[in-house]
Amino acid sequence: MRTLIEKILAGVQSSLPQHLLTAWTYRLMRVETRWFKNLQIRVIAAMAGVDWNEAPSRKPGDYPTFNAFFTRALKAGARAFDPAPEALCCPCDGRVSESGRIDANQLLQAKGQKYALQALLANDAACPQWENGHFYTLYLSPRDYHRVHMPLTGVLQGMRYVPGRLFSVAPYTVRQVDGLFARNERVISIFETAVGPVALVLVGAMLVAGMETVWAGEITPASLREVRTTDYQGQGLTLAKGAEMGRFNMGSTVILLLPPGAIDRAPPLRPGDAVRLGQRLASLNLALQDRNGD
Repeated sequence: MRTLIEKILAGVQSSLPQHLLTAWTYRLMRVETRWFKNLQIRVIAAMAGVDWNEAPSRKPGDYPTFNAFFTRALKAGARAFDPAPEALCCPCDGRVSESGRIDANQLLQAKGQKYALQALLANDAACPQWENGHFYTLYLSPRDYHRVHMPLTGVLQGMRYVPGRLFSVAPYTVRQVDGLFARNERVISIFETAVGPVALVLVGAMLVAGMETVWAGEITPASLREVRTTDYQGQGLTLAKGAEMGRFNMGSTVILLLPPGAIDRAPPLRPGDAVRLGQRLASLNLALQDRNGD
């Protein structure tokens, strides 16, 4: 029965005006009328189960819009990054959707479903660098902190915006929509690191009314829904481990890609496991740094 209900709900999403609904959400979440945005904050925070103890302020009136509340910073000291050089840290709060090895060029989306690395990265020429590598797919629910941080220090090499659908990325939709992460709108950032090229993929979703990075600002909603690639090589834009790299305006999913051999040891993670920003996901194989001549 659950599977049937999930199929129906996922099917309904296919016929919805996903981009139009998301555009309306974008405007609604930026209303500055005091009584209205305060009500939004109180009601949605209560429904989502937001932990006010981690917020810089517990007063709705201190946030100029609902979106400012939703993308709020954490209170000082609320999270700590593992400082060890070999620590691969979690880039966000959320839950594990899937994780593990990339099988040649295939990533696991959900039990029994795989999708191609080339589809996720819109046939970027860099795709072969992650074949047989490692991936983490992390789902951010509405209650979570919505900024994304660097899991390790990296130098920005490029960014690619890829237009697409806006299916929900809630677990039930992920189980029912084939190739969802490669079909939805997304922003792909590639960094050179001590273990080689690492990619952070921000996946958009219905009602996720904006994605942004710290170096480019707001990228979605996009006025032109066409693939756009920006080359940052040679600009020396370095982000240290733990630095903010981007954020979601509403919840969504982060996919972290690492090259083969990058991970030395990784504790087992199962779908649904809760993760927190800064916790160690794995130990990196820093011997790669020597082999790469860094």
